[in-house]
Amino acid sequence: MKKLMIALLALLPSLVFASGSVHLDKADYDLSDKVSLQSGAKLFMNYCFACHSTGHQRYQRVATDLGIPENLMADNLIFTDSKIGELMKNSMDPVSGAKWFGATPPDLTLEARLRGADWIYTYLRSFYADPTRPFGVNNTVFPEVGMPHVLEELQGVPTAIYETTMHEGVEHKSIIGFESNQQGEMSSDEYDKAVLNLVNFLVYAGEPNKLERQSLGVWVIGFLVILFILSYLLKKEYWRDIH
Repeated sequence: MKKLMIALLALLPSLVFASGSVHLDKADYDLSDKVSLQSGAKLFMNYCFACHSTGHQRYQRVATDLGIPENLMADNLIFTDSKIGELMKNSMDPVSGAKWFGATPPDLTLEARLRGADWIYTYLRSFYADPTRPFGVNNTVFPEVGMPHVLEELQGVPTAIYETTMHEGVEHKSIIGFESNQQGEMSSDEYDKAVLNLVNFLVYAGEPNKLERQSLGVWVIGFLVILFILSYLLKKEYWRDIH
């Protein structure tokens, strides 16, 4: 019991952080959409992988699951000297990463399982211009985050719209929305779709066999239902003469 209480207390800060008070937009991802997964993999490798590994995945498994020919995977989505059968690890030095960003960029293999798809989807769409920050941006979901807006090329950098209120004579400013400056390559809808594709890939990365598990689960539940019915009928047959 003591060990259980210690474990729960250790998890408490992360649970509080995960719940948060920021509204999270729904990420309607679809793990059966191979085109979306392929697009998400492309975005991840081009914009995220330099800092964030998915070191519990293998290039070959990803290529097979997502329907990407291995030669295309090797030529277009492997940016290190890794072989197709190796783990997806980048070459960033953890010490250097901590120096540049304030903390070592985490491995993202299990990020969607840790924070949830909605959190990632909202987070990547919540950067805004803030000249007081080292990289010139801030984030409403993760205030004062050390990460730059890596998808700035696609979205641009939105400007925050503030609402000013007075409380006990003190002025408070809160963000009520964003104004797009249209400097990115994508429209707002296109960017939302791109982020959703990226989230889809990260959800897949956290549990590559999720669809298979869910499919198998249906058969298992069906078997248990049939077994229950047969067991119930058998029980009635055994106890019929006793009553």
